[in-house]
Amino acid sequence: MNEQLTVIEARGNTNCFSETNFNRLLVSMKDRIIPEGSHLFWEGDLSDKLFYIKRGRIKLTNSTDEGKELILYMYQAGDLVGQADPFFSTKHTFNAEVIEEAEVGVIEQKDLEILICQHCDFSIDFMKWMGIHHRLTQTKFRDLMLYGKPGALCSTLIRLGNTYGEKHGNHTLINKKITHTDLSNMIGATRESVNRMLSDLRKKDAVEYDGGMIVIKDLSMLQDICHCELCPSEICRI
Repeated sequence: MNEQLTVIEARGNTNCFSETNFNRLLVSMKDRIIPEGSHLFWEGDLSDKLFYIKRGRIKLTNSTDEGKELILYMYQAGDLVGQADPFFSTKHTFNAEVIEEAEVGVIEQKDLEILICQHCDFSIDFMKWMGIHHRLTQTKFRDLMLYGKPGALCSTLIRLGNTYGEKHGNHTLINKKITHTDLSNMIGATRESVNRMLSDLRKKDAVEYDGGMIVIKDLSMLQDICHCELCPSEICRI
């Protein structure tokens, strides 16, 4: 997790692609407009496409047997979304819900396979993208399993700051309204637990609220609680 909080700009998690290879992706896309509240795909659907977000936001979720929603990832403009299994026929293991009307470029699996077969440099960049995605998943599981709910919450706040943060002097404003329910769904805790942990952080002057949005005041305190390993910004994101 990076101490320097910045907004992840256009190209998002596709920064690992060279300009040439990214343009190859763009050429293979078919644009679609997806309204807010609809889904790109559902758990169990055939995983035969990738989606590049040109605008809007999308969250990937799963549900427990008790019906509780878990937010696995939140994607925005510049991100490539999907379960990447070229040359294999697999099914999605999560749902992709559009939370802000999105314009996406749809990349069919057969077109992706052609790019991988025809351009060795593209295949290397694609493996880098898959590696970043796996590291992101691993670090989230690490935070949830090793450092308890307080560590998971602090890690999530840092990731939100890296993704949506705006610097205000020594503080960082998370420029998206994130509810306590959203936070509870991100770390697998109850909303009441999140309320208590945020109240404790506010008493310690680590965070505060400004117009309903969270402000990180003491980044180092959050890093200490979650045993921050100073991962690069492409990994330390929500």
